[in-house]
Amino acid sequence: MTRPGLPKLIATDLDGTLVRSDDTVSAYTHGVLDRVRAAGIPVVGATGRGPRLTELTRNDIRAADFLVMAGGGRVVDQSDPAGPLVLRDERLRGEVLAQLLTDLEAAVGPLTVMVEASDEHDAPLWGDYHPSWPYPDRFEARSRAECLSCDVIKAFARTADHHVDDLLAAARRIVPPEVATLTQAGLGFVEICPPGVDKATGLSVIADQLGVDPADVLVFGDQPNDLPMFGWAGWARVAVANAHPDVRAAADEITLRNDDDGVAVYLDRLLSR
Repeated sequence: MTRPGLPKLIATDLDGTLVRSDDTVSAYTHGVLDRVRAAGIPVVGATGRGPRLTELTRNDIRAADFLVMAGGGRVVDQSDPAGPLVLRDERLRGEVLAQLLTDLEAAVGPLTVMVEASDEHDAPLWGDYHPSWPYPDRFEARSRAECLSCDVIKAFARTADHHVDDLLAAARRIVPPEVATLTQAGLGFVEICPPGVDKATGLSVIADQLGVDPADVLVFGDQPNDLPMFGWAGWARVAVANAHPDVRAAADEITLRNDDDGVAVYLDRLLSR
């Protein structure tokens, strides 16, 4: 249920929610987010994108005071006059990921696996390329052994035979939450993150720093990796019309599609009422 007045913190997912299908963010959306900040409400960009895509992320949500990246594993305070301050940086140990993948393949069959290991600007993913992956220019083929030789920010896995939601359900039956956090973000891959890492725990780092209660937080999203913050935030949970059915079911309200600037339209009305 939406609460009266204005929220004290606003967080929005990017791809599929704030960012349109052509990978752009409208001038209208940027302008509305500037008005949110001018009203004294901090803005958070909450995304599955890893820190290697920080500059792209900052360009897509220029008004953001904070970034929750890598699905919650990297949290950055951009409001510090001295420069961006990393508040959280979590990794998944390579040997833990190796055992997890062994257990998962024993149950579901061979996996296509990619890992995100580097936080350098535009660093590639490593692993087994799959033609469904939408970003071939940021990929480097490496053996499974190489991919598992270091700690990773997150990993991506898929099979030839499972729908991603079915693979996610199977993986959650096999992999305990204290070993890894499993989700999916609409890319056709199960995403494997460090234990305790999701957008809710990432946002809680920011809320604690600001002294904001989760009951005063408004969130927007479209994919299952947004569900933890939908369960955590209490002012309102808003899905865009193009959202995954599970996200729509968890939402208090549905706004317009991402391609119709649904987040900005909702916030414009909120600020104007």
